[in-house]
Amino acid sequence: MTTRKMLTGTMGAILLFGAGILVGANKFGQPKSVLHVITVRWKADSTEAQRQAAIQGVAKMAADSPGIKNVWLKTLKVQGENYNAAFVMEFQDAKAFEAYANSPAHKAWEEVYLPIRDRSTTHDITN
Repeated sequence: MTTRKMLTGTMGAILLFGAGILVGANKFGQPKSVLHVITVRWKADSTEAQRQAAIQGVAKMAADSPGIKNVWLKTLKVQGENYNAAFVMEFQDAKAFEAYANSPAHKAWEEVYLPIRDRSTTHDITN
């Protein structure tokens, strides 16, 4: 094999490897939306029907609240002593998140949620 063929083969392998890295590179964004993450510990005497009504109430609240883009309602895993549910709401931006706190839809949802909530923690995240 000539030096030229060996050099050409090596360069081709390097280019192919480099192209593979570029194609496989993870792409991600840093949106300005706000994630509102809630973990809940239900009161011991709350029923499964009450709990489901509160969780499904998040979806109704989102439908009635301008600025809520997405919701996540199915708990896969929750950390914290005796916490048993989690849900997330994504707001369009900080302004929509601020407006949500005093919205009629939020107030109506709290009537279902607060009587059965023992304790909750919230985490609000944005870029």
